[in-house]
Amino acid sequence: MAAELTVPQLTEKHRTTLDQALDAIRSRAYWSPHPEHPKAYGESAPADGLAAFEAVRGTRFDLGQPGTDGWAGGEVSPFGPELGVEYPHVDPDVLLPAMRAGMGAWRDAGPEVRALVCIEILARIGARTHEFAHAVMHTSGQAFMMAFQAGGPHAQDRGLEAVAYAYEEQTRVPGQAAWSKPQGKKDPLELGKTFTAVPRGIALMIGCNTFPTWNGYPGLFASLATGNAVLVKPHPRAVLPLALTVKVAREVLAEAGFDPNLVALAVERREEGIAKTLAVRPEIKIIDYTGSTEFGDWLEANARQAQVYTEKAGVNTVVVDSTGNYKGMLSNLAFSLSLYSGQMCTTPQNLLIPRDGIETDAGHKSYDEVVADLAASVGGLLGDDARANALLGALVNPGVKARLEAAAGLGEVALASREVANPEFPDAVVRTPVIVKLDAGKPDPEAAYLSECFGPVSFAVAVDSTEDALELLRRTVREKGAMTVGAYTTSADTERAVEEVCLEESAQLSLNLTGGVFVNQTAAFSDFHGSGGNPAANAALCDGAFVANRFRVVEVRRQA
Repeated sequence: MAAELTVPQLTEKHRTTLDQALDAIRSRAYWSPHPEHPKAYGESAPADGLAAFEAVRGTRFDLGQPGTDGWAGGEVSPFGPELGVEYPHVDPDVLLPAMRAGMGAWRDAGPEVRALVCIEILARIGARTHEFAHAVMHTSGQAFMMAFQAGGPHAQDRGLEAVAYAYEEQTRVPGQAAWSKPQGKKDPLELGKTFTAVPRGIALMIGCNTFPTWNGYPGLFASLATGNAVLVKPHPRAVLPLALTVKVAREVLAEAGFDPNLVALAVERREEGIAKTLAVRPEIKIIDYTGSTEFGDWLEANARQAQVYTEKAGVNTVVVDSTGNYKGMLSNLAFSLSLYSGQMCTTPQNLLIPRDGIETDAGHKSYDEVVADLAASVGGLLGDDARANALLGALVNPGVKARLEAAAGLGEVALASREVANPEFPDAVVRTPVIVKLDAGKPDPEAAYLSECFGPVSFAVAVDSTEDALELLRRTVREKGAMTVGAYTTSADTERAVEEVCLEESAQLSLNLTGGVFVNQTAAFSDFHGSGGNPAANAALCDGAFVANRFRVVEVRRQA
């Protein structure tokens, strides 16, 4: 097919961005080509984005992809409104062969062209960030500013990061080599060799409800940039952001002269559960999944024909030993517990505090004082309903609400959750966090703090000492996994001890955060999201291991 978007055009537009991304993953310094502030997109962008979002509501979202055998939908915003969008339901027996058909030309294009096409897709998504923000907001329950940033530029950064790693890994081996082995007085043995990065096959990206783009883009773009076709299976409550992504990708692929069916959408009917069916099909060679441990374990055990990358549940822990900035510590933790109603895989759950208290710049603080002061800090942060709505967003599904309500019965409540009214969206379910006191000194194999309680629920766990806190931390990470670990201490010895636990158990650690960086936030190109070394996730976003096994290098030798 004729290309409207040529390689020289792509090179002129995006090669510099690719080079900057490559520099960023090597230096780990701050860099982003995607603006975080809504005003950076032009005066008309907010109104245009909202209008574009409203225009797609109540419509049939036709992608023109093969195998469409009906329509499915039913998304309802956590803020109340029904989206009313219908998406193509596919027959995989028709769609999957069509997706494979374009892979040869995509493979032959080479790593650089694939990377530049992927960056063009991300650039077009970036130009529509306001539209995507509304789509993320009304499928995930994130407040608008968080949906704008996390669902927009931060997600785009993660996608570009994956493209950079994919390019780096594919170009480690030269495309060709002249091989000559001396044979003494005889003529040398000479061969010409070519080395081609070949894709594994079709990748299945299984989206999540809470961060459809942020968690979805790394796998999508890692697979696409390494030559694979990608079938996007969104969470049934969060289809629109990924449907928009697929549409943009198909448009760019077609304009660049490639088969648009290299990227396709698979939406399920109510209770259909097509992820299980698709995951074990022989055509599926790569799977990316974010969600429950139960289904992640099932994928790892049953999708044996595929390389499976999972991010599952974990129990994130903060060790509170001492601090030189008590007010800053409380403020930082309060924000971390409150952001997006705790519905982040990186939100702290367990706060391990010595029962005899801690030393601070404000004097000695007992366990009860620390917990009471943290509760007061959260209460102060969320005391104004307008600010609370901007931070909390809405509860994403009834399961989160049920866990929040049940948590109050697990121990002494240090901070009760309260309902927050949202004047703009009166049907939104908005709740402040609950903090519950628990005691690690009472042996209980079923203790609540030993399992993930996803949502705005935190446990202030009394421990006998910091040494006991570290042992509990080690056990928790080893048995349950953790995406993040935090610690507060003024002791160099304790700092080294916490670091040693995290190094041995492969957990990402943040120490003494008291300013505007929070334990549940990570920056693409610099921070690793997860480690792949504990049960919370078998991969990290993003490193070489995340992309290198999505392709293999095939060698062809020719007699010179």
